[in-house]
Amino acid sequence: MQLNDILADAQDQDRGRDFDLLDPVSGKATGITLRIAGPDSATQARARLQMVDDLAAAADADGMVSALDREKARLNSLARCVLGWDVKEDGEPVPFNHANVLRLLKAALWVQQQVDGFASDRAAFRGR
Repeated sequence: MQLNDILADAQDQDRGRDFDLLDPVSGKATGITLRIAGPDSATQARARLQMVDDLAAAADADGMVSALDREKARLNSLARCVLGWDVKEDGEPVPFNHANVLRLLKAALWVQQQVDGFASDRAAFRGR
């Protein structure tokens, strides 16, 4: 591997990969597909930096950040890693925006776990 390979991989990860959300019990596809940026992408780097800024802004005079504010920053950071999606509600497409991504992530812990797991899995982003 050479430097240009590493740089090309990071750039490719910025395009994201499609991830099919799976039912947490049956393991079958739910019909929800998310496009997620890879762990070495500029998108995820920006999300991490924004999370640090969000935590700093939420800190009180003693530098403490409440658990609620930490969780909010974590979810916002994870939502920023989602680049697009195919999600329906009542048979209609759900518009892709940050608020709706947060809504999906907050729907169930297993959704967060699957998205976070895929977003951090370098193997999922190797090769096309």
